Amino acid sequence: MEHIRFVKAPLKIKFEEIGEADEKYKREFDQLVSSDEDSIGQWLKLAKARGETGDSDQVLLNLIVELHRKIDDLSAFVKDEKPSYLKLTFEEDISDISFEHFKLLNFKLEKDKRYYGRILMPVFPKREFALFFKAIDENIAQIVLMHEPDIKDWSSYMSARERVMIREAKALKGV
Repeated sequence: MEHIRFVKAPLKIKFEEIGEADEKYKREFDQLVSSDEDSIGQWLKLAKARGETGDSDQVLLNLIVELHRKIDDLSAFVKDEKPSYLKLTFEEDISDISFEHFKLLNFKLEKDKRYYGRILMPVFPKREFALFFKAIDENIAQIVLMHEPDIKDWSSYMSARERVMIREAKALKGV
């Protein structure tokens, strides 16, 4: 196994081993594409594609869209509407991540087995990333499939965690 450069990342993952019949997991994975989560996200994507947002302040536009999502969430809460995700068997802490791997804190994976999981990511907007992964040893997993926007946010989060570690190391050295 090649050397994997990990950084500390306090995340949680819900996951389950998948057998040959992974259709239900693939279906949920496809539903969790960030642009398909809500109508306002789809609308914004189409408006950007048509060039209708060129004169808009992008930061302000994103904040307004996120506010709209929060109102939708509150409305769903009041109406007792909950998104229906698959019930996944295991929940575990992630201790470290890399660009294509992560390390579980306590759970022992079965080498070469395939898994489906969801990770609640502290990115903006906050959302769950769906992913397929394979155990490369008892506590290290390799990400096999993740949506393109989630890959970008995963990489950004990884870089942010790396910067935190660098600042902590400098503080400990007294620099």
